[in-house]
Amino acid sequence: MWRSGAIRASLNDVTSALQLVVCDGDETGQELLDEALRVLDPSVLGFECSLIRFDLSLENRRRTKNAVVQEAAESMRACGLGLKAATITPEGIGDVGSPNRILREGIGGSVIVRTGRRIPGVSPLAPVVHPIVVVRMAVGDAYGAEEGRTGTPGGSDEKAWRTEKIERKICREVAEFSFRAAAERGACVYGGPKWTVSAVYEGMLKEEMDAAASRHPEVVYRPTLIDAAYAGILTEAGHQSLVIPALNRDGDCLSDLVLAMFGSIAGAESVLLALDDELRPTVAMAEAPHGTAPSLAGKNVANPMAMLLACAAVLEQAAANGEATIARAARAIRRTTLSVAAAGIRTFDLGGEYSTSEVVDEVLRRLPAEIASV
Repeated sequence: MWRSGAIRASLNDVTSALQLVVCDGDETGQELLDEALRVLDPSVLGFECSLIRFDLSLENRRRTKNAVVQEAAESMRACGLGLKAATITPEGIGDVGSPNRILREGIGGSVIVRTGRRIPGVSPLAPVVHPIVVVRMAVGDAYGAEEGRTGTPGGSDEKAWRTEKIERKICREVAEFSFRAAAERGACVYGGPKWTVSAVYEGMLKEEMDAAASRHPEVVYRPTLIDAAYAGILTEAGHQSLVIPALNRDGDCLSDLVLAMFGSIAGAESVLLALDDELRPTVAMAEAPHGTAPSLAGKNVANPMAMLLACAAVLEQAAANGEATIARAARAIRRTTLSVAAAGIRTFDLGGEYSTSEVVDEVLRRLPAEIASV
């Protein structure tokens, strides 16, 4: 879906080193990244993969006043590829905030793609059969909005306010990307914002969805208000694949729900894309969509599937120019991760009894044969 010739980090030949920006994180997020990076070892892949590391832990972001996040974004713009661990977003007012927003703005990201899929051997928590792709705007809306409070602090007259904005360009990219993705999958474009209540603000995305629908008459288009879409996905995904364009905040909530419906929020990767005028990716950053899971830190029990699939996704982007060696490795990592789950080697969230490292160990054991066969 996301392949293009615009990614700058792809190999000139198989003997060159693939450059990949890696953003370290916090707690369980970092533990999962460390485990997943084992599949990118040159002895496993069969080619060199040069990792450019940035420490995006909360401690280092505070120490550098977020300069390290900006440096990571600049490096990603230069090489075109990134892989990120989950990080802590502090709750306090005036703290360093979310590195995700800074990265997204720094690389010019406009679209976040998260796909809920059936996990082999795992019964979904809802009657979903076909994939559900959430195409979420990556910037704007509630994220980074100006906000404040007026009145007496703690008093009954105190008011909180927030000034949000979205851009026509981002709305257009989300809508057009959604219809192209749906055309490729034979899927239905479903859902949308609450345009009846917010005709001026949220209606902008609906206008671009309608315009994209006119450019893609071959795609089934069923615009549905976001609240109705939450209910509808429980039944619609039993009949057809869905692609759901969404505002930033709506897509954040919706994608977590969709992934959980298929069994676990840690069962699929998230891909942030910066696109050129022809919707070709110029930068791609893959990550696990879940948080740092502090209650699981240090216990070696968290599910590594999302981080492993994020490794596969970033290699898929690197293979966009047709590098067969990288493409084989990407397919092999994805297939092996899913086959391990199908074999019952899963963490507790998927009904298994295996540790994080045991799951990755089994992926590594099977991976060479899979690379050779694809």
